[in-house]
Amino acid sequence: MNEVCECKAINTNKISDIAKLIVFLGILFGCMLWGIIKPDDDISEAERRPLASKPEVSVEAVWNERYMRDFEQYAMDQFPMRDGFRSMKAWMDFNAYRMQESNGLYVIDGSIAKLEYKLNEASITHAAERFGYIYDTYLSANDTKVYVSVIPDKGYYLAEESGYPVLDYALLKDKLMSQMSYAVYIDIAGALEASDYYRTDTHWRQERILGVALILAESMDADISRNYICEEVGKPFYGVYYGQLALKLEPDDLYYVESEQLSDAIVYDYESESYIPMYDMPKAESRDAYELYLGGPKSLLRIENPDALTDKRLVVFRDSFASSLAPYLSTGYSEIILVDIRYIQPELLGQFIEFDGQDVLYLYSGPVLNNSETIK
Repeated sequence: MNEVCECKAINTNKISDIAKLIVFLGILFGCMLWGIIKPDDDISEAERRPLASKPEVSVEAVWNERYMRDFEQYAMDQFPMRDGFRSMKAWMDFNAYRMQESNGLYVIDGSIAKLEYKLNEASITHAAERFGYIYDTYLSANDTKVYVSVIPDKGYYLAEESGYPVLDYALLKDKLMSQMSYAVYIDIAGALEASDYYRTDTHWRQERILGVALILAESMDADISRNYICEEVGKPFYGVYYGQLALKLEPDDLYYVESEQLSDAIVYDYESESYIPMYDMPKAESRDAYELYLGGPKSLLRIENPDALTDKRLVVFRDSFASSLAPYLSTGYSEIILVDIRYIQPELLGQFIEFDGQDVLYLYSGPVLNNSETIK
């Protein structure tokens, strides 16, 4: 009798194992078939980046292993239910494995930050060389006052209380300014804190940076308005870190500032050869709502303000952080030209800008300077 029971138990275990194997293989081959049948996606809305397309097969690509590398990236990008698996991985990293970060991102009090702590001295040198080219080519012969300011990343402030590694901004400043002796450094780090940045994004909040604008203006002997009205966009803002981390966190609120000194300001876009609004409200509906500030990434813009408190003029070499800061500064400058040399070669600037004694500000975030291969 016992032998019969034992055989039945063995048979039951085998059936259970076979059933599990069938389910596993069904899921595996089902996902593979789904991946073959489903159309490829062009972009990841959550991550705000293009997805890999299927690589072409060639003898050369197979021989040098490029095809397999490209196909591996393609398979990962086009995998069915990819965002769901990304969310599951992030949840497991933080909750099951008790990891401090997931894919280079970490969360402190609901605010997401990116690990950025190894100083790339070669990158700082590259940025300084490109800035130096601009100075030597367009500014050195003019009566130009040149200023530099570095925007710390959000992690700089979160790390103080959390213990995460962070860029050595003192060393970054020293490396940069040792190669920019023609410029005056403006320190804005003390005017910021973690809450001045969006919780789900890398950028600072426009309604929180009046203090930064005042420090910059005072250091450049300009007078800007101190009176602004904050208007709420009314749409939840899911920043770039929200999509990259793939965890369900609370979105940010989005605001923009208005002022009596801004009511008549106009913005000229050299790319479209047309005037655009200071705040492009339809962009608030796009996958990157931060682009409502001056229309998002633009190589060359000119803000003209007949109501500015001074007739001074300013040229800002910048990254995307300046898009939300420029409206403040434009209340004190009759003309501001915003130049993003990630999108336009510095060698071409003489075709569009007459450099004749304007103030010049190099305003860049620490991560952009630390990864300056994007600077042309």
